[in-house]
Amino acid sequence: MAKGHRSQIKRERNANKDVRPSATLRFARVSVQKACFVLDAIRGKDVETALGILEYNPRYASSLVKKLLESAIANAENNNGMNRENLYVAECYANKGPTMKRIQPRAQGRAYRIEKRTSHITVVLDER
Repeated sequence: MAKGHRSQIKRERNANKDVRPSATLRFARVSVQKACFVLDAIRGKDVETALGILEYNPRYASSLVKKLLESAIANAENNNGMNRENLYVAECYANKGPTMKRIQPRAQGRAYRIEKRTSHITVVLDER
């Protein structure tokens, strides 16, 4: 059993919020596995290097992640007053979103299911 009243527990849990600048893209039309290939390439890099990697990466997810990273940089500069030169990608991950189920007709009256997967992509920055 938890100690304390329900409101007290929630207050303590909300007190240690993450104050690092971040950006989230929800319901991105790319699977988690394909997004992770791109995210693994930029994790831990400074933002200028990460933008360069994303610019010349041929994968579709790189264009989504590039836009997301630029949004996180803008959040850091405008909301937190951080300097762009000191920023790096502290965390980046993709979580599974809802899957759209579609039907593909096949031979002899059969139907195959096609799963169009989505993901929720998050980029968290921090200062060195």
